[in-house]
Amino acid sequence: MSKSLPKRSENYSEWYNELVKRADLAENSAVRGCMVIKPYGYSIWEKMQRALDDMFKETGHENAYFPLFVPKSLFEAEEKNAEGFAKECAVVTHYRLKNNPDKPGKLMVDPEAKLEEELIVRPTSEAIIWSTYKNWIQSYRDLPLLINQWANVVRWEMRTRLFLRTAEFLWQEGHTAHASQEEAIEETEKMIEVYATFAEQFMAVPVVRGRKSANERFAGAEETYCIEAMMQDGRALQAGTSHFLGQNFAKAFDVKFLSKENKQDYVWGTSWGVSTRLMGALIMAHSDDEGLILPPKLAPIQVVIVPIFKGEEQLVQITEVINPIVAALKKRGISVKFDTSDKQSPGFKFAQYELKGVPVRLAIGARDLGNGTVEIARRDTKVKATYPIDSVIDTVTNLLEDIQTNIYQRAIDFRASHTFKVDTWEEFMTIIESEELGFISAHWDGTPETEEKIKELTKATIRCIPLNAVEEEGTCILTGKPSGRRVVFAKAY
Repeated sequence: MSKSLPKRSENYSEWYNELVKRADLAENSAVRGCMVIKPYGYSIWEKMQRALDDMFKETGHENAYFPLFVPKSLFEAEEKNAEGFAKECAVVTHYRLKNNPDKPGKLMVDPEAKLEEELIVRPTSEAIIWSTYKNWIQSYRDLPLLINQWANVVRWEMRTRLFLRTAEFLWQEGHTAHASQEEAIEETEKMIEVYATFAEQFMAVPVVRGRKSANERFAGAEETYCIEAMMQDGRALQAGTSHFLGQNFAKAFDVKFLSKENKQDYVWGTSWGVSTRLMGALIMAHSDDEGLILPPKLAPIQVVIVPIFKGEEQLVQITEVINPIVAALKKRGISVKFDTSDKQSPGFKFAQYELKGVPVRLAIGARDLGNGTVEIARRDTKVKATYPIDSVIDTVTNLLEDIQTNIYQRAIDFRASHTFKVDTWEEFMTIIESEELGFISAHWDGTPETEEKIKELTKATIRCIPLNAVEEEGTCILTGKPSGRRVVFAKAY
């Protein structure tokens, strides 16, 4: 049996890194800064993808796919967007290798195969998509255009961490075009609510819905909406963003439409996305020193059944009882694994499935068969109890619902106990410098200069201006200048 995980309370970063690897979610690849998502980790991502994709289609969106490469001239067309991503871009300059005459067996770039125009490996797809939309949109009859794509992107990060920040990652990106400003804003707000609903109902992670400050806004957007989640170390993690692009990209790529009034106008745009960063949020929001704690709705295996037997005869007897239970649970849409392997002991299996965050575990041996009972353990509270075998189906079904609710409530309670309302710089600094980090609700004078100064002094950023923020007269914690509402500050991933 491998040694236990590092203690979450002692070294949160090391705990996270080790958990990702030991739970078989992902590992570093041979390509610096990139990751291999392993089957168990990918199966969680697939569940996320499936749920989100259904939600996108329910709101009228269709999937498409656009090229990985963006000609440099297209990438430069929207200046703010290009400038915002320039430092993270990977660039393709040649299209062929050849044998190196000075180093037999080695290859070199063929200098004669230089591209006429360099290609950017997409860090985001606005440029290639809006250049395509120019051909797709002529009239108001072509609008709204509601497109999503599931893809990979490359952002050349220097400091990487599995799932949270890698040079290449998986995501979805929605790109929509509309006939009016009002319709585009409505779309932007609708999609951030889709993300919030997914985070809370599937991931069991409560989020703050808000708008980004100008400093934190997506490059090329008029407004950026976001959802911010709190991790168990009190740091914030941006879990999703939705951008109102105004007419910026339409003007950059000359995407016009003929209105009902027979007038030419530029279309209004949005873009929105979430990525495999959600995997990091899922891990850090719930898990403990024994391993993952997965919400049942996203767990690849919702129920594991571990038989305790000596010899083939006992296993056959247990299997005869368990097979109908497995079939009945699957009929209810519950994923079950009946682990009959004799390569590891039951105790080893218990620890492994605990590490992998399987929500419910059943254990049954010869004595249980004689008593007509089964032991059922839940991963979130570690509570286990004995139940009659004939009650297993309903018991497990109800437990899965209860675990989903309980995990969410625990996260809500944690956030509530780590959200602080402060009115002075001294109070602000006391929290920022303490080990009890969290969300800080405080006044800010609204200027980019003050925001940047606070970030410089504390490494805390304005995570969002909450959408439900009420008007409240106050004074900025740093400058003492007037402020009309509170914003949320935090240290973040």
